[in-house]
Amino acid sequence: MNLSTLKPAKGATRRNKRLGRGVGSGKGGHSSTRGNKGQKSRTGNRRMPSWFEGGQMPLQRRVPKFGFRNPNRVSYKVLNLAQLEAHIERKTLDAEAPITLEVLIEAGLIKKNDRVKILGDGELTTALNIEVHAFSKSAE
Repeated sequence: MNLSTLKPAKGATRRNKRLGRGVGSGKGGHSSTRGNKGQKSRTGNRRMPSWFEGGQMPLQRRVPKFGFRNPNRVSYKVLNLAQLEAHIERKTLDAEAPITLEVLIEAGLIKKNDRVKILGDGELTTALNIEVHAFSKSAE
């Protein structure tokens, strides 16, 4: 006796009834167990897509669409002149040396991969040599 030769006992199984093959077949001349009318009684109806709403305008098309998030946008870490002045007073930045990205990273003002833009909010008491990515018109 092998597992590959096992069969159910005689009379233990029945053949499946064929649906929709006339009244004499035992299952269905007219509606073949599908009920009366409607989308689910028709042929070709196996599974509708999850977003299909039965002909009602789908949610995705009902909701207004606006706005756009550019994947190639350039975002800047903003520093104001007042912040730079405060760090110079606290001696975390040196006013005589050029203020570069490396100096700003060491002072903890920016992270390693940040792009920096200087804005003109605040007043400077000393002239600074700043080397960053961008400046606003008022900061220049």
